Amino acid sequence: MGKDYYKILGISKDANDDDIKKAYKKMALKYHPDKNKAAGAEEKFKEIAEAYDVLSDKEKRKLYDMVGEEGLKNGAGTPGGPDGMPNGSGFSYVYTGDPRATFEQFFGASNPFEVLFGMGGLGGHDDMMDIDGSNGFPGGMFRQTQCGGNGFRTQSFTNGGTSGVNRRRPPEQDPPVEHDLYVTLEELLKGTTKRMKITRKVISPDGKSYRQEDKILSVNIKPGWKAGTKITFQREGDQKMNSIPADIVFIIRDKPHPLFKREGADIKYTAKISLREALCGTSIKVPTLLGTKVDLKLTDIVNPKTTRRLSGQGLPYPKEPNRRGDLIIGFDIKFPENLSESTKQLLWSNLL
Repeated sequence: MGKDYYKILGISKDANDDDIKKAYKKMALKYHPDKNKAAGAEEKFKEIAEAYDVLSDKEKRKLYDMVGEEGLKNGAGTPGGPDGMPNGSGFSYVYTGDPRATFEQFFGASNPFEVLFGMGGLGGHDDMMDIDGSNGFPGGMFRQTQCGGNGFRTQSFTNGGTSGVNRRRPPEQDPPVEHDLYVTLEELLKGTTKRMKITRKVISPDGKSYRQEDKILSVNIKPGWKAGTKITFQREGDQKMNSIPADIVFIIRDKPHPLFKREGADIKYTAKISLREALCGTSIKVPTLLGTKVDLKLTDIVNPKTTRRLSGQGLPYPKEPNRRGDLIIGFDIKFPENLSESTKQLLWSNLL
């Protein structure tokens, strides 16, 4: 069934953008692992970030509403997907598992409490935070109540900056990291899954140092995908302080084939025949992508521009995987290097 992102954020399926933002603010602040030490809070925090990442994006939300989480992550919106889905992009959604980056991007800081109030952290049993105003945090009014040795101290702030709040610039995302992914025509005939190992830099649990991490990304390649199709894994690049990891993008490339050349959904094969066969006719065996051979009889004169077609022996059409292109046969006519005088005379006499 997959995850119910609406249920995770506690909203209905007809929620608007403001409802989604308000729900994320409320849930993210409640389950932030630096504040909420309960078992399962960190996993809940990650689910909330993933749900917001999908529902706050119109295209992702539209696709999710049609095919659910499993369809979204299995590339159902890629070429060959149901009508009404975005086609041709090669998009397959993968959440990076970096909810802190989503949190920081939303609030403009990894710790909005510290930025606004100069607090040392999100936790502590002596701190209480009330969020007032329909627009929530940031954008509404906030009241910080602290219990100290001299009693209660209350400060109110608005998002207008009149209280001297030190505003930070929201983090920027690093440019996409692109990799060419070469695929054979046989793999494009039926579709395949490529397991790509990446090594990236991640922030250590102490939040101050870095470590290397290996990760396997599964690239689901659909039948007939065109060269240039992009598959994006969001925010799987190196993690850096105060920046959003880059997207990892794999770009489909055609791997050169010893027999065939791709032309859209069609493939082209060049048969070598002699001049005598071109003029007098012959029968040839044409290889196919399935490894079989098809008999092709040539009865008419074949010239260098002659082509023949074997219908349905090409690659699947990306948007119609049950329909295939053609196998186009061209000809490389081998001319003799020399002719005897008697052969020349014979040809002249027959031509005349």
